[in-house]
Amino acid sequence: QVQLVESGGGLVQAGGSLRLSCACSGSIISINAMGWYRQAPGKQRELVARITSEGTTNYAEPVRGRFTISRDNAENTVSLQMNSLKPEDTAVYYCNAIVRTSYIGAYWGQGTQVTVSS
Repeated sequence: QVQLVESGGGLVQAGGSLRLSCACSGSIISINAMGWYRQAPGKQRELVARITSEGTTNYAEPVRGRFTISRDNAENTVSLQMNSLKPEDTAVYYCNAIVRTSYIGAYWGQGTQVTVSS
């Protein structure tokens, strides 16, 4: 009943920019938080950035100052503006949302590939 759809991934040269977007739909009462995680081959999935319904943000240190997360509560969407991309940013990026329906649960998108060439 809850679905997250991601878009915006692709191939970019180092120093370039990409903007990821994620839309949450379904039987939603409210969304407590939305965020982005990433996973590179052979590595553990890690938090990139998240934002709560109150607007509080958290960033992983490797992306702080380069990435900006934003949220449109009315549209149930979250975006990640990624600037000054580095090859180390290459990973599959997953959208995550903590959603209240008849209960509170965590949901994940299918992931979108971001590849940064050196």
